[in-house]
Amino acid sequence: MLNNIYLALIHYPVLGRHANIVSSAVTNLDVHDISRTCRTYNIKGYYVVSNLPAQREIVDNVLSYWLEEFGREYNPSRSEALTVVRKASYLEDVIEDIERIEGVRPHLVFTSAKRGPDRLSYGEMSGLLRTSEIPHLLLFGTSWGLPEEVLKLCKYALEPIRANSDFNHLSVRAAVAVILDRLIGEDTEKRRD
Repeated sequence: MLNNIYLALIHYPVLGRHANIVSSAVTNLDVHDISRTCRTYNIKGYYVVSNLPAQREIVDNVLSYWLEEFGREYNPSRSEALTVVRKASYLEDVIEDIERIEGVRPHLVFTSAKRGPDRLSYGEMSGLLRTSEIPHLLLFGTSWGLPEEVLKLCKYALEPIRANSDFNHLSVRAAVAVILDRLIGEDTEKRRD
């Protein structure tokens, strides 16, 4: 059922350069561009997750400008896209919010540019999304990606977009767009057969 898919962009906890747990910075582009992709693919909610109040304030400022101020009149399409954005302090807050909305805890889906065991193909995950009545929350990491502790919370993990490439360092905005298209794009049914 493709009408109960959610997405979270995680800024904490994420891995730093030396594989330590850090908080990463929210970028204006990630808020804008990922919301446009989410709206295009009818994602029910896009959560920007940061434990830092100053970073959540950046999200507030973007939303305020485009949903309540001059931006709403200046570019109604961007305003509409940003209606899917929500902010949260922690992943647990996102899970609780979705459970409140849906009446059931979502299945978490881990994404990474790194290979790992038990990764589902996009065809397999697409099939699950199309047949499950349980909401699914796709998790995307910033900085150097999501830590093992987040993977342990997930029911599923997706294969990397470019598992066999010698260079696999897409921006998170590009990764979200590619993954959503592979999972729910209009010709996904043809690719699964």
